Amino acid sequence: MKMAVSETLAERIRTALARTKGIEQKTMFGGIGFLLNGNLIVGVWQESLIVRLGPATGDEALKEPHVSEFNITGRSMKGWVLVAPKGIQDDDQMSGWVQRAVTFVGKLPVK
Repeated sequence: MKMAVSETLAERIRTALARTKGIEQKTMFGGIGFLLNGNLIVGVWQESLIVRLGPATGDEALKEPHVSEFNITGRSMKGWVLVAPKGIQDDDQMSGWVQRAVTFVGKLPVK
């Protein structure tokens, strides 16, 4: 039976965000979400990483390997991408995605 959420990936994200202030973790969309000042930045969906980059950066990121549109409802979410496990195998890759999300979301108003 396949695990619903990769706890290993969630732990890697916690480590990557350890020094970032204003982080909160919530269970959402059948996965785990990480919020910065009330805004979702990244999440774990099954074995993949969900990353919030904003529309322009999100479109650009779709050209990268192992990246697809984030679409679990039948409607893709603009500015969000899903990074497959192959795209986040090492911690530098994963931290890079997390940092890109923190950079984008850090400019949004606090919720």
